[in-house]
Amino acid sequence: MNTATTIFDLRQVPVLLRGEAEPINAWIEKPSAARVWLYLGIITAGAGLFGAAVGCWRAPLQGAYAAIKFPLVILLTTFGNALLNAMLAPLLGLNLGFRQSLLAILMSFTIAAAILGAFSPLMFFLVWNTPPLSPRAGVSLSSHSLILVSQVAAIAFAGVAANLRLIQLLRRLGGRATTARAVLGAWLCGNLFLGSQLSWIFRPFVGSPSLPVEFLREDAFHGGFFETVWHALKHLFF
Repeated sequence: MNTATTIFDLRQVPVLLRGEAEPINAWIEKPSAARVWLYLGIITAGAGLFGAAVGCWRAPLQGAYAAIKFPLVILLTTFGNALLNAMLAPLLGLNLGFRQSLLAILMSFTIAAAILGAFSPLMFFLVWNTPPLSPRAGVSLSSHSLILVSQVAAIAFAGVAANLRLIQLLRRLGGRATTARAVLGAWLCGNLFLGSQLSWIFRPFVGSPSLPVEFLREDAFHGGFFETVWHALKHLFF
């Protein structure tokens, strides 16, 4: 990859973040290896910084683990949702093959990772001002719940905003607003259920105050994501 190509690809990032349908459609029809590497770099950097900010409350090592796992979860969700959407899109009236679906969803997660990277200083600020681990279990649990709920809210916002940025592309490809909304709904549902389940399997990210720092839990398939978030909300507000 030469310098001119790199600069050209970097100049495409604002176009992607604005969700401009015409150039994005051209990129999907004519994929570029340099562009894909750029997307992967943004996902790794943005999601990695956000993961580091979330995990450093528990311990610096937990922050390093989360910085590795967040991009992995995003990339696995991208691949899984591309498979699902390649089957659902034609049923919903959008002629979108697997390669096109993979590129479109990769673009949406690139936008989401850029948003999360922009949120990472705010998350660092929240963690810095949140009470650290304490011998008093109630204090540590409240801090853990606050960071967990804040993390989920930031990810949900980034995911929805990223998908909405590509609504014009879906309208261009589908020809109708109803088709675009249906495919967008499929994207969001796929991201929600697959992403949340993968996040649960790859836990911990914040790191429970009562459990040791580790890359993966031995009971990775025990319990559920939504149950944990609900308990955190109840602890904070009820």
